[in-house]
Amino acid sequence: MERVILHCDINHCYAQIEEMKNPALKNIPMAVGGHEEERHGIILAKNLHCKKYGIKTAESLRDAYKKCPNLLIIPPHFDDYIYYTEQVKNIYREYSNRIESFGLDEAWVDITESISLYGSKEYIAETIKQRVLEEVGLTISVGVSFNKIFAKLGSDLIKPDGLVYITKENYKDVVWPLPVGELLYVGHATERKLKSHGIYTIGELANTPISFLRNKLGKMGVIINYFANGYDESEVTLCGDTDSVKSIGNSITTKRDINTFDEAIQVYYVLSESVASRARDINMVGSVISISARDVNLQSFTRQMKIDNPTNVSEDIMKTVKLLVQNNIDFQVPLRSIGVSLSSLQSDNGYYQMNLFDDTDYTRSKVLEETMDSLRNKYGFECIKRCSMLLYEDLTTFNPKEDNIVHPVGFF
Repeated sequence: MERVILHCDINHCYAQIEEMKNPALKNIPMAVGGHEEERHGIILAKNLHCKKYGIKTAESLRDAYKKCPNLLIIPPHFDDYIYYTEQVKNIYREYSNRIESFGLDEAWVDITESISLYGSKEYIAETIKQRVLEEVGLTISVGVSFNKIFAKLGSDLIKPDGLVYITKENYKDVVWPLPVGELLYVGHATERKLKSHGIYTIGELANTPISFLRNKLGKMGVIINYFANGYDESEVTLCGDTDSVKSIGNSITTKRDINTFDEAIQVYYVLSESVASRARDINMVGSVISISARDVNLQSFTRQMKIDNPTNVSEDIMKTVKLLVQNNIDFQVPLRSIGVSLSSLQSDNGYYQMNLFDDTDYTRSKVLEETMDSLRNKYGFECIKRCSMLLYEDLTTFNPKEDNIVHPVGFF
């Protein structure tokens, strides 16, 4: 039986939910955005009126205001977005037990085995669209195809409220003429490389020899060639299935520039405490510690180091973070944002290999941090903090564990 997969995308999701809550917003240019005064000032979602001004998702509020001085910015309300998108996905779940989320607003739905129960793929796709509109009040665009990649591509072709069918019979006519950058996982850098070799469309990518793509792009060149030819056979995950966690990280764009080693370390302490706490929550430890940094010129880099004993204690993480910062950042150019992550994860079996030449009391540190977790869970994040953080309260007053924004997971 040929697979039938839907990709359902809630149109300009955050903005549409705000319009549903307040219909008057449908009549003016409006966008959901961050806080410019806290340097989180980007467009997260925009309504249809913004299109004529050329406002784009992820551009700065400053640039958006230049294009449309009367633009209304609404702060994000993520609890509402999670609630309403879950109502939408509950409708999807009535038609399949294979639902794979791609962020809050997008999901693949495998209806291959549902056709015998509910009717044709056309009927199911149209019914889902109608039910989401009538029962939740939101429009969605749906792509219908025989694999996940083309289904995703189809949902992007007509917005808002689109419905596109990409089949084995028509994909060369529908997909191949499109710009190569429209294909999932062909990012800006890959697109530039492909264009430098005369590959401008998905069809040209599909017909480029694999040996050439492997030589120029490595393994990713082979993968995107397969995608362009419709060879994607990845399954839509079963409801309730979750991918194993590969890394745990937190990052922050600080309210002001970070100019010194001491300032950076205090911010890294806040981030490391969050990463360690999240690892303990899922009973995992990690042996690779990474830092990231972006300076005021928006130049970014990452560095990482493997440690001998896997850990989920922030004191252990910070030992490596300090070394990485000392060896790689001179602060001649101030930093705008920094991050830390823990990877090469494994289950915490409760054992720790002591080092005779290291006087750190691992057990004591872990008990102390678990106690801090308990206090914060009961009395709030601000109830306890390191005294050193009081030196830079403008940089360290944030809660990275609770203030996360939900983003799409990786495809692989």
